[in-house]
Amino acid sequence: MTTMGAEEEFLLVDPTEARTVPLGRDVLRHARRARIADSPSSVELHEELASSQVEAVTGVCRSLDDLRADLAAGRHLVARAARAAGAMAVSSGTAALPGTGDRSLNDAERFAGIGRLYAKVATDYEVSGCHIHVGVPDPDTAVAVINHMRPWLPTLLALSANSPFADGRDTGYASWRMMQQAHFPGSGVPPRFTSAADYRRAVERLVECGVLVDASMSFWLVRPSPRFPTVELRAADAVPAVDDAVLLAALTRGLVLTALRELSAGREGPELDEQVCAAAVWSAARYGLDGPAVDPRPGRSVPAADLARRLVELVSPALEETGDLPAVRRLWARLLEGGTGSRRQRAAARTAAAGP
Repeated sequence: MTTMGAEEEFLLVDPTEARTVPLGRDVLRHARRARIADSPSSVELHEELASSQVEAVTGVCRSLDDLRADLAAGRHLVARAARAAGAMAVSSGTAALPGTGDRSLNDAERFAGIGRLYAKVATDYEVSGCHIHVGVPDPDTAVAVINHMRPWLPTLLALSANSPFADGRDTGYASWRMMQQAHFPGSGVPPRFTSAADYRRAVERLVECGVLVDASMSFWLVRPSPRFPTVELRAADAVPAVDDAVLLAALTRGLVLTALRELSAGREGPELDEQVCAAAVWSAARYGLDGPAVDPRPGRSVPAADLARRLVELVSPALEETGDLPAVRRLWARLLEGGTGSRRQRAAARTAAAGP
């Protein structure tokens, strides 16, 4: 069965003031000292660009149940280590309140290089995502699969949107994280590449232009992983709960399997208008599932929830093949009823404002 994995980024906040705190390395130190006995050895914690973040990485998983167990173990480990460091781990695309001091980057050599190149864009980039990896046979297949995934990247962003607040205010966007990411060169839906070599040439050209630190960096919403034999989805905000991450992973694997089926039948991914793709990403960031969306293929406005339903329908044959369809239907119904993370955050803020 096609493998998958996930990387979840977490913000670290002060438990009393809910402001971000630069305790990432302290959290990692506590995690190493007090590794939870029942945590799978495959779950790893890493530092991130901002010193107020950490990342939990699952192992290579074949089933949704395995992925769910790793995701839960990673969150448990992060939460316990954060408490030991005097912080609280939050799974949100952006921090609702500004930090306790100046935002700082971790001092690892590569992160320092990113800070020098991007300056304030990097130091202000205190956001978290949920990255999904799905195994593919080789880099050329990864690029061909990505060409099929391109129309659906804004929809995956919309259903994961979980960052409506920044600096203590409602931004008006469902995913302010995506608007922050748009400040970097080459963000958004990737171009249509003809091969892995074509993809590598494009990245190397951007490095030569001086806008990327190195060839392992890009800001596109999906890419062939520079480290693993996978397609790496990077469109999604950090999501509120394990169920949200499981749904995202199932839909992503369903898209990859659907693309592989199309390629086997000799059908390549569609040509898309780049400006329409940019409009689709913006609309997904602005409204999430609670408003209009742009369908990149015909280039017209449609209800976001309808487009998301079409995504579920598209991948249903692949999900039936993997046995994931009942779980996805249940999780999809729950998402429609409870709303995306951005809707839930706003509801919680209204309740808090209303008081007892």
